[in-house]
Amino acid sequence: MRSLHEFRPSSDICTTIVLVACLVLVSIARVSAQKTQASAASQPKYDLKTEAKLKGIVDELKLPPKGFEKEAAHLLMKNGTDTLDVYLCPGAFLHDMGISFSKGDEIALTGSKITQDGADLILAREVVKGTETLLLRDEKGNPVWNWRR
Repeated sequence: MRSLHEFRPSSDICTTIVLVACLVLVSIARVSAQKTQASAASQPKYDLKTEAKLKGIVDELKLPPKGFEKEAAHLLMKNGTDTLDVYLCPGAFLHDMGISFSKGDEIALTGSKITQDGADLILAREVVKGTETLLLRDEKGNPVWNWRR
């Protein structure tokens, strides 16, 4: 009859299993950190030097699809003959603020004119529609929402 001692894995096998598990965990943590850094790096940067006040008419509100509420909501705004892409905030934050925009709404905004990935954007700091004011960034241009939400 065999004893229970014969069925125990050797200490070399246990050590190897523990080392492989640690390597897998370290690899997962590294990939996750790189994704977080890439995501933060891809966020547009507000430039106080290009800040301007604009008025226009909402042409379209572009909300992120369901399940991607952390993605940015954009407004297409008619300003004379130009159509401007206005980067607002994550869709979830816009929803939480309880303000909506519809085609034809007259708005005034303060924002930074930037170029990202070859496209011209306005990063909105403040948007005023009628008596409602949506504050999206502080006076230094830092977002007032939490990216990790």
